[in-house]
Amino acid sequence: MAGTQNQPWLFDTPAGEQPAEEWCIAEVVFLRSAGGPFDYLVPPGLAHEPLVGCRVRVPLGRSNRLAVGFCIALRREQSLERRLKELVGCLDEKPLIPPSLLQLGRWIAEYYLLDWAEVLEALIPAPVRRTFHRKVPIRLEVATSVLEAIMAGEKIPGLTDKQWGVLTELAKSGPLQAAQLARRCRCSLSPIESLRRRGLIQGVPHRGLPAPVVGPTADVSIPTLNTEQDSALARIGKIIDQKQHKVVLIHGVTGSGKTELYIRCIEKVIQQGRQAIVLVPEISLTPQLTDRFRARFARVAILHSHLTDREREHYWREIAEGGVAVVIGARSAVFAPVPRLGIIVIDEEHEWSFKQETNPRYHAREVAIARGELEKIPVLLGSATPSLESWYRAQKGVYDLVTLSSRVLQRTLPPVALVDLREPRALASTRGAITQPLHQAIHQALEDGGQVILLLNRRGFATHIQCPGCGFVLKCSFCDIALRYHRAESFALCHYCNYRRDLPESCPQCSAAGIRYLGIGTQRLEDELRRRFPHAKLLRMDADAMQARNAYEQALAAFHRGDVQILLGTQMIAKGLDFPNVTLVGVISADTAIHLPDFRAAERTFQLLTQVAGRAGRGPKGGRVLIQTFDPNHPAVQAAAGHAYRPFAETELKAREEFGYPPFGCMARVLVRGVRLELAQSLAEALQGVIRQELAALGTNSPCRILGPAPCPLLKIRRHFRIQMQLIAKEHAILRRLISRARAVPVPEGAHWIHDIDPVDML
Repeated sequence: MAGTQNQPWLFDTPAGEQPAEEWCIAEVVFLRSAGGPFDYLVPPGLAHEPLVGCRVRVPLGRSNRLAVGFCIALRREQSLERRLKELVGCLDEKPLIPPSLLQLGRWIAEYYLLDWAEVLEALIPAPVRRTFHRKVPIRLEVATSVLEAIMAGEKIPGLTDKQWGVLTELAKSGPLQAAQLARRCRCSLSPIESLRRRGLIQGVPHRGLPAPVVGPTADVSIPTLNTEQDSALARIGKIIDQKQHKVVLIHGVTGSGKTELYIRCIEKVIQQGRQAIVLVPEISLTPQLTDRFRARFARVAILHSHLTDREREHYWREIAEGGVAVVIGARSAVFAPVPRLGIIVIDEEHEWSFKQETNPRYHAREVAIARGELEKIPVLLGSATPSLESWYRAQKGVYDLVTLSSRVLQRTLPPVALVDLREPRALASTRGAITQPLHQAIHQALEDGGQVILLLNRRGFATHIQCPGCGFVLKCSFCDIALRYHRAESFALCHYCNYRRDLPESCPQCSAAGIRYLGIGTQRLEDELRRRFPHAKLLRMDADAMQARNAYEQALAAFHRGDVQILLGTQMIAKGLDFPNVTLVGVISADTAIHLPDFRAAERTFQLLTQVAGRAGRGPKGGRVLIQTFDPNHPAVQAAAGHAYRPFAETELKAREEFGYPPFGCMARVLVRGVRLELAQSLAEALQGVIRQELAALGTNSPCRILGPAPCPLLKIRRHFRIQMQLIAKEHAILRRLISRARAVPVPEGAHWIHDIDPVDML
């Protein structure tokens, strides 16, 4: 954010004579405009307006064209260095951005090195920004006291026949716009206006949408807390009562009752007249969690990706007006304008989907913690497999640690067996993805009336299309990525840019016939399961099969009813599901991501395996887990098989400490893109040179490791070649200073670069 001493000016008017008095200066930011904030003088006529957080109209540039910006702050000055242009007007009666969110915006701008325009993109949803100028339609309705009189058969004195006809028609029909009411009654607007002046009918804003919130469903059974849950609630309850900011990490094994603990904590907050925000990795993937909240609370708003723009704008306004008790949503819900916020809960806090991968690149977990500190409220982080950053902070006492070490109802964690894909016995009598041990386990589970969940974290039918003669692999025209074969749609698809093409009849390189479709995706696994278990009802859940609105919820409802016996899919089935009849979980391949060039690869593999294993054994029948792998001795696989989070975390943290990776250091990623490889390399080298110069100026007391520049593992995406650097330092301030200095490097046409503070994607 620009400082006031180096303030950008929008004009070159020389300073004139100014009265010796205190001046009120408004700091204004414009959407889709880099730089700022910009200074404007507040005229006496606007001195008493609630400007901060509101839209203001100001003259912009040499032409003085009127533009709309956001006032983010006011300050007082005794003298002015230059004559400032004045605000023309304020467009809002009350702030659109509350003070608490403006404070949060300042923190985001500083921490992630963002322009205020980028911050506003996050603070105010796009549908809200687009509908600011829309006039909200007014509908007429009969005043409550008058409606009661009409319903009681009383006639209102002093009305003409036409006015009485209008009044009774409106009472019968419900709210109508004035023109609609006039057409129905076949009259002019005159009798309607007369009724309004007398207060017999009144206008109410109407946005044409149902209320976004729902109340509790039918009576539900409230589970009794076990000893661990009761103790955890007492500890967190004290923090809530003290109305202080603390971060509490709830480390609970799968099925330990974390959701019930969230609900009890939120109940306590609501009893104090306050509200809650609950963040989940992807709202459509956690229907059971949202259903439980809706069953227990009145006025719950569910913000999800399938909302229309009008719905999203409507919900945002209702939340801002204080009509919602609990807001549930994905990462952007952290900016919900809740006026009386009392607690923030982040479920599955380890999920990397909480990190925004496009501008503004923020991490919702870190933003939630910052908001909690600003508003002096507790933040709960929950996970069976916490991120190592959160675990480390809890071990150091920065966060409070609450442990739920056992499942509810004294149920045990399912035993996990590893199937070594290197062993000939495992592959005996099979020509597909399912080994003999897993086949037998599926057969037994179905025979016993249980249900089966199978995980394969690869979409499509085949992972690549290859010529057996010359070895040619069919790749995307715009990315350095092998195309995936999608058999159901009969095309080859790039999973990065969605480029698709028809399947070749022969090799494009050597013209040989017999091109092969290699590797296993969920579509091929579905075919294999239908051949092996023709009488079992099965369902595939991946991004291709779940494109329709509510498809995910409908699929899970069918599985819950028992209409589906085998559920197979990608990682979307690995978390948040609680089905008591699941007696077997099978992992087709534990090796899909374990050897990626990313220091978090082992952690993510462990988290995925542990989470999907936790779907088994949640009912009285118990359950078990089979994991197929080519690397059964890998520490992540071994730890997942033993449900051993603490030993895995200790081992992995030692490795991180040796190389200074987070949480022992702070990281930033500089990603350079260019239409030509040499262009990207040249810009990356120029950036590196400036960063090294600045680092040398900081001296040896400010160490920073610079890795690269080097080609990204995925060299080309969407026609651009990609070069990256990783900066690792002890403090974020060092990284921000280095990146700020790099912004002075000229960027040639055909290239650009971005920075990412606390990156989670290294590919």
